[in-house]
Amino acid sequence: MGAGSWGTAFAKVLAEAGTDVTIWARRPEVARALDAEHRNPFYLPGVPLPPVRGTDDHRVALDGADLVVLAVPSQSLRANLDLWKGDIGGDATLLSLAKGIETGTLLRMSQVIAEVTGAEPGRIAVLSGPNLAHEIVERQPAATVIACTDTERAGVAQRACATGYFRPYTNTDVIGCEIGGACKNVIALACGIASGMGLGDNTAASLITRGLAEVIRLGVALGAQPVTLAGLAGVGDLVATCTSPLSRNRSFGYALGAGGTMSAAQEATNGQVAEGVKSCTSVRALAAEHGVEMPLTDAVHKVCHEGLSVSEAVGSLLGRRIKPE
Repeated sequence: MGAGSWGTAFAKVLAEAGTDVTIWARRPEVARALDAEHRNPFYLPGVPLPPVRGTDDHRVALDGADLVVLAVPSQSLRANLDLWKGDIGGDATLLSLAKGIETGTLLRMSQVIAEVTGAEPGRIAVLSGPNLAHEIVERQPAATVIACTDTERAGVAQRACATGYFRPYTNTDVIGCEIGGACKNVIALACGIASGMGLGDNTAASLITRGLAEVIRLGVALGAQPVTLAGLAGVGDLVATCTSPLSRNRSFGYALGAGGTMSAAQEATNGQVAEGVKSCTSVRALAAEHGVEMPLTDAVHKVCHEGLSVSEAVGSLLGRRIKPE
């Protein structure tokens, strides 16, 4: 459900794993290209897809589906689920690819899914890891984590997407996977800003490491297992998103660090969603609610939403009191 670059890439993985796939696209022209030509020229131009069906009618896509993959942006998930919930099968597994914290409610995506659909937690799974869409469609080796409290359902989803180049692991720590996925986008914005300012690898490594410390603090406060955030859904996703020019969040931050405006940064990501821009505000609020200190996240929020200059943000971080690691 969702035909952006990652949704389409994951549909390709599913189909190449032998799973029967229908893709719902919001735009009719995207659905037609997927269905008739097995390609998505709007988000993955030049990438041939295996035989998949495309539709802009959610009822057609959801009819008889055992596994419903939710691949829309985090801040639009609730509105879409409101439209879809009546057509989702009563025993279907709901697998979220969305990474973020909902603005206002401060809910994780699995919580939004449960609240809107009424599905019990054991039916809801989340997928997170170092999964850059453009590398995956080229069948470059990658691994991911599928987290679900029901290990049998996690195993079904795992088998549905396991290929020779895409290796899914299972986990029961839904909170850890979701917090890692939501927070890494914010840290990637910080790394992009630093790179755009001309700062080097020492800075990037420091931001990734201290960013990970923030992610772990928040995750543990919410009940996550630290070992999850030391794995693919934490460190793995963080490194890929913070260092790759394919990362929309890093690219957005780079444009800001190079002196661009928010609108120029949006153009730099070809109009696609940089989830961290909105998530930084909700992650910051969630951290405050639980008494967790997240200075990098706070700085990114102030740059994106309060007009703080990137040089002032760096100065405020370096000017913090010194203390033990």
